[in-house]
Amino acid sequence: MADGMLVDVGDVTLFVRELGRRTDKPSLVVIHGGPDVGHGYLLPGFEPLARDHHVVLFDFRGCGRSSRGLPADELEPEYVVRDTHRLIEKLGLGSVDLLGFSTGGRAAMQFVDKHPSQVRRLILASTSAYSGADNERYLDGWEEYERRRRAEAAAHGALRNSTIFVWNLDLAPAYLELLESLGSDTGDWSYERAVSGVMHPWCPGDPEAILRNSGKPILILHGEQDMGFPVQLARRLHAAVPTSQLAVIPNAAHMCHFEKPDVWSDHIREFLR
Repeated sequence: MADGMLVDVGDVTLFVRELGRRTDKPSLVVIHGGPDVGHGYLLPGFEPLARDHHVVLFDFRGCGRSSRGLPADELEPEYVVRDTHRLIEKLGLGSVDLLGFSTGGRAAMQFVDKHPSQVRRLILASTSAYSGADNERYLDGWEEYERRRRAEAAAHGALRNSTIFVWNLDLAPAYLELLESLGSDTGDWSYERAVSGVMHPWCPGDPEAILRNSGKPILILHGEQDMGFPVQLARRLHAAVPTSQLAVIPNAAHMCHFEKPDVWSDHIREFLR
């Protein structure tokens, strides 16, 4: 159902898109990032994979085409985890492979902690298990990052981080066009609540311990030039979790699924094999 459908998971309705067809292989369920936008920006990376895998993407409650107008206390990370659990059950997917992208990677860590029997393999894409202070430590002094931040500031929001999240600047206009095609609606999630520390943590436990104790095969998939979560954080997590594999995509940034969709999907395909 490439055009999507609405699925009732109890107290909310989720907009769900299925790519590829179901087979005897586990489905790949995707938890997107943000959380202020829906999953549409991820499609370029999953369309190549859907040639031989069943992929399920959905919009978080409070954004995209899922239920809107919810009170702030129902827009918390644990509800995203609960909605994902209920969606897997509602669709009858059984044990799935789970991919968490960016912020969704931390939700995927919480999901594995709460619902380990529902996950066969875990992919952590363009994400981090560590704090914002760790991010800044690796970004400080990176001249190219600072140059691009100044360009973003001078554009007064018009570039929508396209020059930060995409390494090849020749592709930045196409990425910006993709974002604009999805609309300007940023959803109900509050950025102010997220950065103020009022919102609950996306992974309330110790992520390293959760991943080690899960015993799940884990793929850490990262762009070498990621300016959202620097690649040093991916390497640190890989060193801390013996069951993990690390795949770093050269000359790609945070949106490496957009810059190099075939390379990105091939890493996933090989890991799921």
